[in-house]
Amino acid sequence: MEQEMADLEAQTVDTNVIPIMSADATAIFKKANRPVILKFEDVVYKIKLNPESLLSSLSLHKKKNPKEKLILKNVTGMVKPGEMLAMLGPSGSGKTTLLTALGGRLNGRVDGSITYNGHPFSNAMKRNTGFVTQDDVLYPHLTVTETLVFTALLRLPNTFTKEDKRMHAQAVIAQLGLTSCKDSIIGDSLVRGVSGGERKRVSIGQEMLINPSLLFLDEPTSGLDSTTAQRIVSTLWELANGGRTVVMTIHQPSSRLFYMFHKVLLLSEGNPLYFGEGARVMEYFSNVGYSPSDNSGEDQTKVKKDLVSAYKFHTEDRLKAEINAVDENFKGSYLKEGHNDKQFARWPTTWREQFSVLLKRGIKERKHDSFSGLKIGQVLVVALICGLLWWQSDDANLQDKIGLLFFCSGFWGFYPLFQAIFTFPQERVMLEKERSSGMYRLSSYFMSRTVGDLPLELALPTAFVIITYWMAGLKPNAGNFLSTLFALLYSVLVSQGLGLALGAVVMDQKSATILGSVIMLLFLLAGGFYVQHVPPFIGWIKHVSVSYYTYKLLLRSQYGLGDTYPCEPSGSVCLVRDFPGIKKVGLNGQGVAVFALAVMLVGYRLIAYMALSRIGVTKK
Repeated sequence: MEQEMADLEAQTVDTNVIPIMSADATAIFKKANRPVILKFEDVVYKIKLNPESLLSSLSLHKKKNPKEKLILKNVTGMVKPGEMLAMLGPSGSGKTTLLTALGGRLNGRVDGSITYNGHPFSNAMKRNTGFVTQDDVLYPHLTVTETLVFTALLRLPNTFTKEDKRMHAQAVIAQLGLTSCKDSIIGDSLVRGVSGGERKRVSIGQEMLINPSLLFLDEPTSGLDSTTAQRIVSTLWELANGGRTVVMTIHQPSSRLFYMFHKVLLLSEGNPLYFGEGARVMEYFSNVGYSPSDNSGEDQTKVKKDLVSAYKFHTEDRLKAEINAVDENFKGSYLKEGHNDKQFARWPTTWREQFSVLLKRGIKERKHDSFSGLKIGQVLVVALICGLLWWQSDDANLQDKIGLLFFCSGFWGFYPLFQAIFTFPQERVMLEKERSSGMYRLSSYFMSRTVGDLPLELALPTAFVIITYWMAGLKPNAGNFLSTLFALLYSVLVSQGLGLALGAVVMDQKSATILGSVIMLLFLLAGGFYVQHVPPFIGWIKHVSVSYYTYKLLLRSQYGLGDTYPCEPSGSVCLVRDFPGIKKVGLNGQGVAVFALAVMLVGYRLIAYMALSRIGVTKK
């Protein structure tokens, strides 16, 4: 606390700060469509603490009701159109929690009053609010232009044509000074792309596309140099100057930045210590008898308590009276102008348009990975090795042939499973961000993500079958080949669905991988190749095993009920269906296998969809 106050004292007004914006600013930056007054009064937020250890959770003396921790303690304030509020405080002071609550994105119970032009958070307000997270959640392999154009196509309503949306994105690029890097990819820690400041401006640009009247930003200058930080805050100052309400959290701003803030809220451990003009902060603390320059020997805990008491005595009642004195006629203008919830459709675009845009965006983003030489190479190598190991095998070696079929069912169970497991955990942050802003339906995202992965998911096993099938000497006719290909591709789709479900339910890559390995190994063991005489009490596992049904279909694709093979004594022939490795699995019941896999194909994806429905849903 002492250091923070000393930093504030050292800051001096710099009236020569010139906001960095182009002279020909368009209406996007000149004026907000619907000015918003944000009021928050006596905001309280609590969380329940988890047990500190396993022993405490098992303790017989554990309290029935878990302890609660106050994160926000009766925080009050107001921001008007044309004002920029900066919330300051050390880590853990509650800045981000308060920002998230004000943005309508905080899960859990928030006590107190938060209103927007006198109304609670609504669908209309959600469509008119921009929220920039601290970490820039962007696709690394898309260019700046692609990122903003795709966002415009999804977030802008259909009252705009597609060309209008693209022009809108280009205008934002120009006004945020991104023209020089518009064709550069975003990049990340592994891929070289635009600079940190440019990446932050892209994040702001995504929110500016909807011309929001209320803009929230979490640590917009974090990790940036002083010049870039000034450019970002200057841009935000211009946006506020256009009649917008801007609220941000910021950590240790420089003096040049500090005095650009119209209002400042200082928090400590969830308690408000100051709310008012930034230029008067040191005057206030001096008036309440606190001088940061000569308190090195003071008890910091006592100082904080004194400042909290001083705030309640000098500021709290006056601030509440000021909030209540604001012209009540203004708070209804948001609805008087016709901007009510009924005018805001639940979604800005149709399901079909969302699916189309998300599909195109997904393919552009993942094509570098989906069709990488490494993935293609590893499948081709395995196919060639299998073809060589089983080179022109004949029915005299029936055990070897069914071994190849079972290997195919196992390999093409594991491979798509582990490809799909990482799908949703890797995109969770992006999904949370975009769903919270109401950008698209979950169903359109889910379908586009599933369809977008199909080319690689089906192309590689097809190439595998083409290579291995003929090298291994399997039945050389179109019917048998197509049956084998169908069985394998069917299995791939089912295993992919299982991977999607595990990833969506667990949402942790390491845990999902371990769980997936255990499940697939269990399926393989119950697949009918390794163990033919399974005890009845555990034999039920085969009825939920992808490997078992795939193996059954692959056997039937090669052998009919009347097919024979050379057996002992020499010169004799036996029925394939009586071969020990086939008899227990059987060459009949293919309809049941197809139906069971169909149930899994749909069921696993439904599980994945329901698990995803928990993500990114915020209150209206």
